[in-house]
Amino acid sequence: MRCLLQLPLLLLFGIGILLPERAVAQSKLASSNTKAKNLYDKAQAQARDRQFDKAIETLTSLNQKFPSLGEPYVMKGSLLKAMGENRGAFEAYRDGLTKLALDPARALDYYALADLAMSFGEYTTAAENYKRFVKTAPKGQRFVFRAQRQLLNCEFALKAMAAPVGITPTRLAEPINTFRYQYFPALTADNRFLLYTARPTVQSDENLFIAKQNKDGSLGTPAPISAAINTSYNEGAGTISGDGKTLVFASCDRPNAVGNCDLYISRRTGNTWSKPLNLGRNVNSVEWDSQPTLSADGRTLYFTSTRRGGKGQEDLYVTTLQEDGTWSIARNLGEPVNTPGKDMAPFIHASGTTLYYVTDGLVGMGGLDVYRCELQAASRWSEPQNLGYPLNTFENEASLFISSDNRRGFCSRSRAPEAGVKAERDRPVELFAFEVPKPVQARETSTYTQGRVFDAITKKPIKADVQLYDLLTDELTQYVTSDSENGDYTVVLNEGRQYAMYAAADKYLMKSLSFDYSDKHAFDPLTLDIYLEPLRSGRSIVLNNLFFDTNQFDLKPTSRTELNRLIQFMRQYQEVQVEVSGHTDDVGADTDNITLSQNRARAVYSYLVEHGVKASRLRYKGYGETKPLAANDSDAHRQQNRRIELKIL
Repeated sequence: MRCLLQLPLLLLFGIGILLPERAVAQSKLASSNTKAKNLYDKAQAQARDRQFDKAIETLTSLNQKFPSLGEPYVMKGSLLKAMGENRGAFEAYRDGLTKLALDPARALDYYALADLAMSFGEYTTAAENYKRFVKTAPKGQRFVFRAQRQLLNCEFALKAMAAPVGITPTRLAEPINTFRYQYFPALTADNRFLLYTARPTVQSDENLFIAKQNKDGSLGTPAPISAAINTSYNEGAGTISGDGKTLVFASCDRPNAVGNCDLYISRRTGNTWSKPLNLGRNVNSVEWDSQPTLSADGRTLYFTSTRRGGKGQEDLYVTTLQEDGTWSIARNLGEPVNTPGKDMAPFIHASGTTLYYVTDGLVGMGGLDVYRCELQAASRWSEPQNLGYPLNTFENEASLFISSDNRRGFCSRSRAPEAGVKAERDRPVELFAFEVPKPVQARETSTYTQGRVFDAITKKPIKADVQLYDLLTDELTQYVTSDSENGDYTVVLNEGRQYAMYAAADKYLMKSLSFDYSDKHAFDPLTLDIYLEPLRSGRSIVLNNLFFDTNQFDLKPTSRTELNRLIQFMRQYQEVQVEVSGHTDDVGADTDNITLSQNRARAVYSYLVEHGVKASRLRYKGYGETKPLAANDSDAHRQQNRRIELKIL
């Protein structure tokens, strides 16, 4: 069974090892000392008989008796490397090759030592021996190009370590990290729930767990997310929407799957997760598809795939949820994100403008490093930037997650090898947290508004579409649905933006709300319950996203989002007739206010008629200052009284 995660942390460094017999055959003892030569010959014979432990004992004795001889160290290094004891192999190769003159016959030994040095972050030793390899390797040697690239990585790593970005991540305290393996952390937008993948033991399958934040900010005891999600198959690499209601995860070897590992989706209503559904052939391929990350509203999905046609073995892809409820055909992100190397473990920040992922296809610390890139015009991504040290190290990095407010980050790392553990895959993997340094933060910081949607008359929760538009671009940036059982919703907002938000349900008047974060210093989460008025005569709403200059009645360009929503509303309910009502505060003469409110109401009326709404369904009227919503005793109250309303006739 293939592990669904293809976890970067567990990948082995290097390109393979020399067989012990070949390694021994390539070595010769440069000494006339008969005793030393006899011991060396004995070790060779033991290695040929595959008595590796005995051969190493013999070589260790030889090292102790004749420490100036380099050949026994090199042979010992090759044997230890073949046995998976890389630390000992590194030390033996290093000790041996420093005692020997530069020799073209040892080119592959230099290469082996350089690779081992890279795997332990010994960049100076690695660089020295990659240079020796390049200098001594025969023309056309197939590892020369890789060695030259690793030299660039060594240079980058040494500079990065000399100028750290932020502080080293710290291990999350219990009750987190109680399993042997835990990875791929993901948070809801309000930071209340931490989702991650865990394997309690080496033999157990992967499952999804969730931990709830306590009142003091600590994380509670993790619990399996749902019996509807976790099964006897591998489930993991989960991603959750900002409101915590949409889950996408990978699972392997399930019946009727498209490939060996596919992506599945489940949605939460109340506290119940639906039966997972395969995302189908528009998203999944016959190859390996995993490591998904959802946009905050759960409508854009990025993931890793090994399907054919990409830039490298693993590439990043994107798909979007369409109006008919299906997902678009997955599209390769292309350059500059994808490289000829491994491009994996994407994470899209809640703001939707910054993408993080791991790759070994760019110059970095030598293995899989985390990079960030920013969304530009025409859905293009900027050149990826390495996050630097210590978020990137000599180890292969796995996925990274940064909270919506850009303050806290999470990642997973393998623990240092335990005594007696030889294989990388046996090292425990744990969750870590860190304060996010400025260069690592997403381009835009996000906050959220959340609450519940109710019927204004019965006060019962209702299911409603909640949409968020950027008023400067008239772009739909968020689209979520309130819970049909409890009415709750969460919408993510980005700093520096001006938004219109609409809540709408069938046979209800839409609710128009406005959020302006373009120049505010305060950028805190909001709790906002929404009450929708039934669609019946006499009910009215305030249109909060119609804008005029002071004492003017020409609609400003930022009003087009609201006006277009009004047109949609009138087209949806063809039998409805409405009055557009203009209102002002008490500043100025009464007659002037009547005229201004009348002209503003007429401007809205005219726009609707010009865009296809029958004039017979509309009327407009200006009320001036005669119907205030609040006392005209402050700027805030006066602003509240300056408004346009839509009333059902």
